[in-house]
Amino acid sequence: MANNIEATVWGIHAGRTGDAYTLFVKDNCVALGWPKLGDIGEIKADREALKARITEEYPDKKLGAIPNNAGQLFRFIHEMKVGDIIVYPSKHDRQVHIGRIEGPYKYQPHLNEHYPNIRPVKWLKILPRTSFSQGALYEIGSAMSFFQVKTYGEEFRAALEGKDAPQPAAMDETVAVVAEEIGQTTEDFILKRLSQELKGHPLADFIAHLLGTMGYRTRVSPEGPDGGIDIIAHKDELGFEPPIIKVQVKSGDGSVGDPVVSALYGKVATSEFGLLVTLGTFTPKAIEFAKSKSNLRLIDADELVGLILAHYDQFDARYKGLLPLKRVFIPESVGTAEEAK
Repeated sequence: MANNIEATVWGIHAGRTGDAYTLFVKDNCVALGWPKLGDIGEIKADREALKARITEEYPDKKLGAIPNNAGQLFRFIHEMKVGDIIVYPSKHDRQVHIGRIEGPYKYQPHLNEHYPNIRPVKWLKILPRTSFSQGALYEIGSAMSFFQVKTYGEEFRAALEGKDAPQPAAMDETVAVVAEEIGQTTEDFILKRLSQELKGHPLADFIAHLLGTMGYRTRVSPEGPDGGIDIIAHKDELGFEPPIIKVQVKSGDGSVGDPVVSALYGKVATSEFGLLVTLGTFTPKAIEFAKSKSNLRLIDADELVGLILAHYDQFDARYKGLLPLKRVFIPESVGTAEEAK
């Protein structure tokens, strides 16, 4: 049996809602679902064979998810060894359970029909989440059901032996990475929803609403030929006083080139401003052209998402329903906090 230094550290979740908690704790085991697969130990010890069985038994499963699912099952059955360390962050009691794998894979549907694939465990310690660094908690909060704990494995080994965990670096990179991943996921979600639900003219209505939250009054051109101007924005009630902003909206996710930007600018009078908003990007030539014009502004997908998040609280119910978002607070990394002082 491997000692703690040699033992691989694995993490596992007890189902999406923590419903396998009783099975894990009372029956001294960890388990995975996939009941339709039957006894996985009888399937050839090969990832491709597992993929084929999953595809056969779960035909509605998205093809892109199958390799990940097969990989988790393969590691659980064939790569996790007796003596390895298992970490289970429980949603039921908000404690971190740490144990040691005591035996090989077993198919035992009589214990729990929803989680028939088990590995025997000897639970050794139960510790509060506050015992661990934020980075370690993020790692065991993986979206996967079963995974290897790599970055913070040493911290869990130390906790098992009752030793002080290695002090996290001043800049906890895991916090930064998770925050970046959340930000990217949110941006992808927003742009995908806008692209799918507001293709074409409806996106102009949305941009007009966004400008309204920023203090502008807007007039949206009727659907159809608009001469390249989708929205007229202004601050005063009647739209006579400067600044007058002529807005063009592009709902495609491609790259907008210099000809489109130049065409918009050709419709902007000396005392007016031009604004081009896209769900995509701008070519280098388009960006250079805009830089040379003090009354022309380009907003690409990244900047648009930033404006949406900044003014989201002022959106009406219709657009909040289109983009259902929840505010999430992420711990500021120590390095960033120190730099801000």
